[in-house]
Amino acid sequence: MKQLTKDQMLAVVTEASKRMHEPHYSSELVGAFYDHQKPACQFITAHEKELGGTEAVVNVVFHCALVAEAFRRGGGRVRSLSYEDLDAAAHDSLPRLEQAQLAVHEFIMANVENPEAQKLVVMIALAIDNVA
Repeated sequence: MKQLTKDQMLAVVTEASKRMHEPHYSSELVGAFYDHQKPACQFITAHEKELGGTEAVVNVVFHCALVAEAFRRGGGRVRSLSYEDLDAAAHDSLPRLEQAQLAVHEFIMANVENPEAQKLVVMIALAIDNVA
């Protein structure tokens, strides 16, 4: 997939910021991502202990949903990821995403504080980029 621009990523983040006051926005975003990306969400949930609990898992899924939305708006077809897709993105994800999708990489580094959460969001973002 072609590289997303900072403006494309910013548009998704800005919209999310404006909509966070809506009572069901974040739960609907997380739920929709979970419905469409079950293997990815199962993988994230398997890291609950390293992430620090259920709330952290939901936070990772939320950020993955924002990344997926940016790819969708950027013209990519975001299909359901398989375990094989996740496996292919698992090695050296951080430098690979930085090279492939700098704006997405910068978004994750700026908005996801927990290093374990960063690794998961980066890996899923790279998997989406690989299949979009």
